[in-house]
Amino acid sequence: MDPPDAGNGKTEPESPAICHVPDRPITAGIKRVVLFIAVLAGFITPFDGSAVNVALPTIGAEFHMDAISLTWVSTAYLLSSVLFLVPFGKIADIYGRKKVFLCGISVFAIASLLMTMVPSAPALVGVRIFQGIGSSMIFGTTMAILTSAYPPGERGKALGIYITSVYLGLTLGPFIGGILTEYLGWRSIFAINIPIAAFAILLVLWKLEGEWAECRGETFDIKGSLLYGLALVTVMVGFSELPSAGAIVLIGIGIALALAFIRFEQRQQFPVLNLRLFSESRVFSFSSLAALINYSATYAVSFLLSLDLQYTKGFSAEYAGLVLIAAPVVQAAVSPVAGRLSDRFDPGVIASIGMGISALGLFSLIFLSESTSILYIVVSLAILGLGFGLFSSPNSNAIMSAVEKRYYGVASGIVSTMRLLGQMLSMGIATMIFAIVIGKVEITPQYYPAFITSVHYAFILFTGLCIVGIYASLIRTERKQPENGTGT
Repeated sequence: MDPPDAGNGKTEPESPAICHVPDRPITAGIKRVVLFIAVLAGFITPFDGSAVNVALPTIGAEFHMDAISLTWVSTAYLLSSVLFLVPFGKIADIYGRKKVFLCGISVFAIASLLMTMVPSAPALVGVRIFQGIGSSMIFGTTMAILTSAYPPGERGKALGIYITSVYLGLTLGPFIGGILTEYLGWRSIFAINIPIAAFAILLVLWKLEGEWAECRGETFDIKGSLLYGLALVTVMVGFSELPSAGAIVLIGIGIALALAFIRFEQRQQFPVLNLRLFSESRVFSFSSLAALINYSATYAVSFLLSLDLQYTKGFSAEYAGLVLIAAPVVQAAVSPVAGRLSDRFDPGVIASIGMGISALGLFSLIFLSESTSILYIVVSLAILGLGFGLFSSPNSNAIMSAVEKRYYGVASGIVSTMRLLGQMLSMGIATMIFAIVIGKVEITPQYYPAFITSVHYAFILFTGLCIVGIYASLIRTERKQPENGTGT
């Protein structure tokens, strides 16, 4: 348990009980069940994304998709996830995190089943949007439930294990996805999600009684949610269409809608996104910014290297997946250690070290060429994985420990929004560079030199972003624990 808060001398209460029985403590057995469910949920969503990246050349060949259209297989999923994360986080705080989690994992399983039957590229993108809605319910509740079940002294370790499962999904995704694509076809990637999701649903219904809903009785901010969604859609679609004039107009409209959303939320009694979380906690605001920057700089790495390994180097999807597991393997090994360290030391310092190491890994990838050795790529990915493993768990611990219990759902949604928005920006940068350097064409041998040039530009920008992120990570102040009700 952390020491008493300096402001009022009260110790932080134990993790809240399930809401229907407020005084009932959460037993060690229930904590383990919650953690196991979180691990299952944390595995299938990143597994899906990383496995699909390896399968993109095969998907593109089947549906005759150009380079820019291929990015929308990932971008459509990310965009719908981002749109609904914060609203579903708030809905979970009001009506119950377990209910929303169950709905989300059910939608994700149904969408995965539909992905095994899609007949065309537009249908594929449409189902990916539906799948993203399910993932937003999972992302918006998993970390909140986990944080509710574990008190601060144990939380970093639990979050570290959860994030390890995320990295395990990232690790196995390229490798298993490559094997499945090679021998059973790319549709088999989505079939794996179905039994895992079904098992998680069974565990929730069987083992978890009651509900977590600290904001029960509040009204849901529908108008604010619509403004939030419209602002995100216009900005992200505009960003993906750069450098056209229409894209600039869309981004301008999106920024105007975002400003209108901020102004609207400041007047609401029960806003969908409590902006005071940012204004009253330096730790929360700069930790969120650091997460946004880190994911913006790192997510498209596997996408770009997957295309590079299969197009310019001529490797199979299976072999490309084997190479790409280098980063998430290191991430999975480092993350639980980093989580435990963040329970004992300032998580901001540990996360900042991780951001610096990530910048080093990205810098090394700037020098890729058609003759670059596999060893060089693997070492670069391992460095990147070390940096990201040191960053993610401590940064998430800092964010979740900087808010009151009643905001766990929203904070969990914001953590995931920063991740997915960063991933969207990362893919947007890759899309924009492809549009400028290659154009809307299939990547054939005559375009390989232009493709390599695009990769160079992308890694230069990503390295610069990561360097800026080091400053954002360092600038936050000492760790705070407001859960005693101080709100600061």
